[in-house]
Amino acid sequence: MNMKFEITANVYLHGDQDRVMHRLDEIANFLTTMGARIMADLSALTAEVTRNTEVDQSAIVLLTGLAAQIEAMKTDPAALQGLADSLRGSSDALAAAVVANTPVA
Repeated sequence: MNMKFEITANVYLHGDQDRVMHRLDEIANFLTTMGARIMADLSALTAEVTRNTEVDQSAIVLLTGLAAQIEAMKTDPAALQGLADSLRGSSDALAAAVVANTPVA
């Protein structure tokens, strides 16, 4: 996403114009810096929302596939047990990976 941030200011100077112009330059620089920070934060937030949406979609596909497998195996206890064993193995591996990659608080 590409966004543009633009500010237009009309300034009428009375008095020490150099001092006023210097201060206006400082304000403009500050606003430019803040605009860049806001855009960076917005870009990071957009990326995180996209990543979460992708994870959600993956979970939906997984659950839909799992439901289809269970439906197909509902009359075959041995096949259901095999699926349960496979899921348990995957669950244990995922739990171990989470523990291994979670920093200690």
